[in-house]
Amino acid sequence: MTTLTLIREGYPVGFSAASAVLGAIVGSFLGVVAERLPGIVLNDEGSGNLLFPASHCPACQHRFAVWENIPLVSWLLLGGRCHHCRSPVPLRLFLIELFSALLFGLTAWCIPAEQTLFSLWLFAAFLLPLAIIDGRYQLLPDALTQPLLWAGLLIHTFDHALPLRDAVYGAVAGYLSLWLVYWAFRLTTGREGLGYGDFKLLAALGAWCGWQALPSIELIAALSGIVGYVLFKPLRKNNQTIPFGPYLAVAGMVIFIAQSFGFII
Repeated sequence: MTTLTLIREGYPVGFSAASAVLGAIVGSFLGVVAERLPGIVLNDEGSGNLLFPASHCPACQHRFAVWENIPLVSWLLLGGRCHHCRSPVPLRLFLIELFSALLFGLTAWCIPAEQTLFSLWLFAAFLLPLAIIDGRYQLLPDALTQPLLWAGLLIHTFDHALPLRDAVYGAVAGYLSLWLVYWAFRLTTGREGLGYGDFKLLAALGAWCGWQALPSIELIAALSGIVGYVLFKPLRKNNQTIPFGPYLAVAGMVIFIAQSFGFII
């Protein structure tokens, strides 16, 4: 029994609370990734950096002090505005931190195996910015999808929660399944219904969850996509494409969490 297991069993509430704090900190960085990475990719800013310059107000360039950069707390204390110029700080940054804190805290309480728990946290740390970036820019950067794919394969070489063979088959089948749908739709209608980033994301989900989970992932993504289309239709502009990445990310999280609780999907 490891020291971490002893701490977790002896202080379950404290462990969950500490995990939630860690989640808020991770969420703060994920918010930076979601804000800066699209500019680096779309504008071909080869010198762009996720870490520099330090966090600042995009309106007045005021560099945030330490007390202005505390996850969750600073946004609430400042009322969601820059302390210097009172320009609004996007609510989505607060929501990313809140979601990450809740996810880390709740899963720390519910999932008993530490290896599975840390794998889930890593999985979510990739999927959350991918979902946000695709939702805003219709973009799934290789800088996130490719490391997610390789991380899924590597996880199963250490954790053995899934046979590595199933993970490799899942990556291949995930890519090919949407690639075939893409070409069938394009040849039939003359239009593109999916992007190559969707292929890569589903390949990564197949690497994490196995080829057996792909039908469930695709079904959940399709159904949640239909619901999202109905709910967000009033907000969409004419002929605006519907990103599929956020729904794939949701489906992947649902399936991975189900597998973490022993449900074979």
